[in-house]
Amino acid sequence: MPAHIRAKKGDVADSVIAVGDPARAQQVAKMLQKTRLVNSNRGLLTFTGTYDRRSVTVATHGLGGPSSAIVFEELRMLGAKTVVRLGTAGGMVKGLKVGDFIIPVGAASTKGSLEMYVPDGALPAVADMGLTLCIEEICKKEGLRYTTGVVFSSDALYSEDKGFAGRWAKRGVVGVEMECATLFTLGLIRGFRTASLLIVSDSLVNKGEKEILPAERLEGFVEIGARVVLKALTTSWLLPPAHYKT
Repeated sequence: MPAHIRAKKGDVADSVIAVGDPARAQQVAKMLQKTRLVNSNRGLLTFTGTYDRRSVTVATHGLGGPSSAIVFEELRMLGAKTVVRLGTAGGMVKGLKVGDFIIPVGAASTKGSLEMYVPDGALPAVADMGLTLCIEEICKKEGLRYTTGVVFSSDALYSEDKGFAGRWAKRGVVGVEMECATLFTLGLIRGFRTASLLIVSDSLVNKGEKEILPAERLEGFVEIGARVVLKALTTSWLLPPAHYKT
């Protein structure tokens, strides 16, 4: 049994939606059928149910790289083969408005906790191409406002200086969040498929959008994003990545 997610084999589905906020986990879990709570230890609420007759787990990963790494590791121990992060991000380019979506193709980061995994270099923190393209295709069909690109995974929410957004935007980064680099890197190391869909909750560059949208105002966007991810997870043509480990 993992130390933090007190569940057993069979409690966690192959396909997982991972979120930072326990309240968001509860919201998404209500969109499933036959839902059951499989973990509440340490507030890492984890639910398993069905969507379109397929088993799906919704798990809370907490805030930041170290916390989320523990959860991603333990979900993998319990049998997860695909993990999609449904979260929020701060927009760093003017074309992104609050309520838009970001589909990350990769994530930049400082060394942080990932140096513990790769002390002799740096792995590219990239999402699974097939799953990411599937999410994008669904967003396109639904007529959603979205962009694809690289995000920056920060280890310190309140540390950005005034030049932070400008510096990273010049490097091709479109948004900032806290967990994608950890998820994508662990997917490569542990051999599971990863992707993410992020809701722009605030903007570092747009006037009037610099306050993070409160949870109650994000609920509608979360529902839209969750339906996109659920549809992607239940798309039958997706095959395991070449590096998948049994």
